[in-house]
Amino acid sequence: MGAGTGSYEPAGADVTAVDPSRVMLDQHPGTTKVKARAEALPFADASFDAAMAIMTVHHWPDLYRGLGELRRVARRQLVFTWDPAHQPELWLLEEYLPEIREMEHARFTPLSEVVDALDAHTVLPFPVPHDFTDGFQIAYWRRPEFYLDPVIRQASSTFAQLPPSVVDAAIARLRADLDSGTWHRRHADLLCEQAMDYGYRLLIAGT
Repeated sequence: MGAGTGSYEPAGADVTAVDPSRVMLDQHPGTTKVKARAEALPFADASFDAAMAIMTVHHWPDLYRGLGELRRVARRQLVFTWDPAHQPELWLLEEYLPEIREMEHARFTPLSEVVDALDAHTVLPFPVPHDFTDGFQIAYWRRPEFYLDPVIRQASSTFAQLPPSVVDAAIARLRADLDSGTWHRRHADLLCEQAMDYGYRLLIAGT
């Protein structure tokens, strides 16, 4: 569910890609694609071995109904999401763009509520490697210079939803701190870390 362009799908599996956006599905390389919302999946009960939702549940208009649908159509459910109560949070939010923090906290449901609604039996932390190849927002926690690249910022929905004036001012401050060495002095501890836990969690439910 929330398949988008198919970036997170397992190789070698028989996948049915579901997304509410025809634009996204038209870019998806799969052969079985269904335009639908999580809250009303057009499948019979227990149609699938597993249902997977990667960084999408915070976009659903009705989270609880959508999770119920995942449980209905598949014997096992895997949901990858973020815990808004987790500490520490990414320095980018604390020091440069608190507007992203406000946006994220407004749209992410507390993790405990998602766990309960899914009836998840397993919650696994996902520490983000320092050289993570997926370019989502948190990926560059140890590579701050990447946030200066507008192409990288355009790949993040949070950057895209903020006024350019807000983003441009924040990036200018970051650039100045990188040029002066302020960022590296402030975050010298991060430069020795191989991975950081910023609250991303994999929830597993069903059998």
